[in-house]
Amino acid sequence: MDVPVDGTPIIHSGNKQSPLPWPDISEYAKWSVSSYKFGFGAECLRDGDSATFWHSDGPQPHFITAEFPNKMAIQKISIYLSYPQDDSYTPSTLAIRAGTGPNDLQDTRVVTLDKPDGWITFDVSSELNEDGDGLNPVYAYVLQIIIAANHMSGKDTHVRGLRILGPIDESPNDDGPFAFKAPAYTLYEQLR
Repeated sequence: MDVPVDGTPIIHSGNKQSPLPWPDISEYAKWSVSSYKFGFGAECLRDGDSATFWHSDGPQPHFITAEFPNKMAIQKISIYLSYPQDDSYTPSTLAIRAGTGPNDLQDTRVVTLDKPDGWITFDVSSELNEDGDGLNPVYAYVLQIIIAANHMSGKDTHVRGLRILGPIDESPNDDGPFAFKAPAYTLYEQLR
């Protein structure tokens, strides 16, 4: 798969997520949403079924928050939206914020979408790395996706799927025979 280095969103048509080279770190987060209609809560974002969706129920802006137990390197977000199915409920502008807690979130990226249909994958940061061949990951405990506007000035929103992706680890293994670097191990690497 060709991966753009300028932060341009990658669009996958259809309701199946294409295999991506970035590790999915979504399962390590505690998920919450600003509001939801009964039966259409945050669990619908992660159930893997494109027929279900999170349906907000309140004033704009709407937001999705992922809180991690440790500081995580976050490279990309992959979100499933369907303008043909959801019409004015489809987000058109997303703002991404990250920080160490809910009270110190900083804007990292704004993405504008035009009638999306399928999985859209984009970088969380807009800052080039030191080699100039990609974008830096964001290191944060909390990531927040804000739906700032919908198509046709819609009020509530639908999001059919969401994944948070970490950076590709390209460093050689110099830690000896017992290098436990998978996210499942690194979550518990510190004693408390």
